[in-house]
Amino acid sequence: MTFDASCLKYDSAGLIPAIIQDADTSMVLMMAYMNREALEKTLATGETWFWSRSRQKLWHKGETSGNVQKVQEITCDCDRDTLLVKVKQTGAACHEGYFTCFHYRINPETGQTEVIGEQQFNPEEVYGSKCQPEDNPPAAGVSGSAPAPGEEEKLVHEDKETAPAANALILEELFQVIKERQEKRPPGSYTAKLFNKGLDKMLEKLGEETTELIIEAKNRDREEVVEESADVLYHLLVILAEQGITPAEVFAELAERRKDD
Repeated sequence: MTFDASCLKYDSAGLIPAIIQDADTSMVLMMAYMNREALEKTLATGETWFWSRSRQKLWHKGETSGNVQKVQEITCDCDRDTLLVKVKQTGAACHEGYFTCFHYRINPETGQTEVIGEQQFNPEEVYGSKCQPEDNPPAAGVSGSAPAPGEEEKLVHEDKETAPAANALILEELFQVIKERQEKRPPGSYTAKLFNKGLDKMLEKLGEETTELIIEAKNRDREEVVEESADVLYHLLVILAEQGITPAEVFAELAERRKDD
C-alpha cells in the first residue's frame, strides 16, 4: 500500500479528519482524526491509528476492546483535507457496543433521538464499570459510575490525563453526553439522577453552584473559581437540555449581542 501523505492538507493542529467506512457494506462506522504519525502507523500496520485530541496521544482502534479495523483502502477528497478509510471491521466500531457510531436517528418532528441497530457487546463487560474505552474518554462531569461515598452531590472530576480538550467545543460535546444521559437514564449516572429528580432539583443545584462560585470569586481563589465555573456551566447545560434548548441557541443570542455591543 502506497500513499503520498505530503499532498494532504492538515489543519492548524496538524490533524486531518478520517471517515471510516465498512468496505463490504459502505456503512459509515465512525469519524476520528489522524496526524502524520497516525497515518504512517495506519499504513505500516494495516490497522487504523488515530490522534486523540482529548488525551493528546496516539491510539490504536481496538487496543482495549479487540475490535480492530483492517484497512482495505485509503483515499482523500478533491480538496485533500479529508480521508476516507475503508476497513474490515472486527466486532463493533462504537464504544457503546454498536456496529457503527452513527446509531442515533434524529426524529425530524420531535428532534429527539432513537437508537437504531442492535448492541453487539456490553461496554461494561469490555471496559469495566468504572473504565471508559481508551479511545473514548468521558466528558467532564458526567461519569457513568456512582459518586464516591460522601460525594453524592458532587461532580466527578476527570484527572488531567483523560480530561477533554481545553476549548469551547467541549460545551457541545458535554451537551450531547447530557442528552444521552437524559434519554437512557443509566444507573449510577449523576446526570441521570438530576433528570430523575426533575427541574426543581436542577435549579436548586445551579443555585448552589452559583453561590459557591460567588464565594470563591470573592475569596479570589483562582483554582476554586475555575472548578466552580465548570460546575455552573455543567448544571446550566443540564437545565438547557431539560428545557429543550440547545447551546447553539444561546450562542446565537450572544452573537446578536456582540453585534450590538
